[in-house]
Amino acid sequence: MRAIVVSDQAAGTAGMRLEERPEPEAGGNDVLVEVHASGFTPGELTWPGTWTDRLGRDRTPSIPGHEVAGVVSALGYGTRGLSVGQRVFGLAEWTRDGTLAEYVAVEARNLAPLPGDVDFTVAASLPISGLTAWQGLFVHGRFDVGQSVLVHGAAGGVGSMVTQLAREAGAYVIGTGRAADRQSALDFGAREFVDLDSEALEDVGGVDLVFDVIGGDIGKRSAGLVRAGGMLVSIAGPPEVQPKEGLAVDFVVEADRTQLGEIVQRVRDGRLRTNIGQVADLDAAVAAFNPTERVKGKTIIRVRP
Repeated sequence: MRAIVVSDQAAGTAGMRLEERPEPEAGGNDVLVEVHASGFTPGELTWPGTWTDRLGRDRTPSIPGHEVAGVVSALGYGTRGLSVGQRVFGLAEWTRDGTLAEYVAVEARNLAPLPGDVDFTVAASLPISGLTAWQGLFVHGRFDVGQSVLVHGAAGGVGSMVTQLAREAGAYVIGTGRAADRQSALDFGAREFVDLDSEALEDVGGVDLVFDVIGGDIGKRSAGLVRAGGMLVSIAGPPEVQPKEGLAVDFVVEADRTQLGEIVQRVRDGRLRTNIGQVADLDAAVAAFNPTERVKGKTIIRVRP
């Protein structure tokens, strides 16, 4: 099968190549997915699981990509809950070959049924961004109706999902980002926007929940904005500063079939929009991951027409 592979961690996306690789087999509790579309997060080339297996052994050349939308083509021994020919989408494991390929083996529990009226390209953009937003808000952030939420990177892949889900759930959303992102953040549901390059973050005042995708100095300053009893939720690593009278948590997104179902239903009925910046074929994937200009939104690889 054709697949994008990486072997040199120092090279980053420039080290990606399109090669022929053996087709994977579906192990116990796995399904083999015929990939139609795949999502990729550039940061994953810095994750240990891209380069080593669960025991820390080198596993290069490896296939990156962890978001998948496609059709089940085979079932491993003992696999239940899915069937051959079924449309699915979900999240592949961090320490196994991923989804930038014509086929991928995935644990069945990490996949959810994909309704026939949702395009594969749209579905492939949902697992990491959607699940991260859902878990950060409702699982780790303990969001409650009527709270105020500060969303960093509100026009980005994760931030736009957080903004929409929080607004729908009854939050007053304040988005942040670059000046050029202001209108996009407002369109996604933010009531206010802070340009981090030219406006004072501290002018926001107190908020009930901060969703931090940036970390560093912004993360430190954000801790001071959390009200008593509030939360600072980070996906940029452990918070360096704790809120004085609140809590802070960082987390790594996990696959969840039920949550995926909630997310895709919101896409179907128009309550949630994806944030896709460009779509490229597998043949053009290497170039797509090394753009000459900034691409707003997520890059999706269409593996099959």
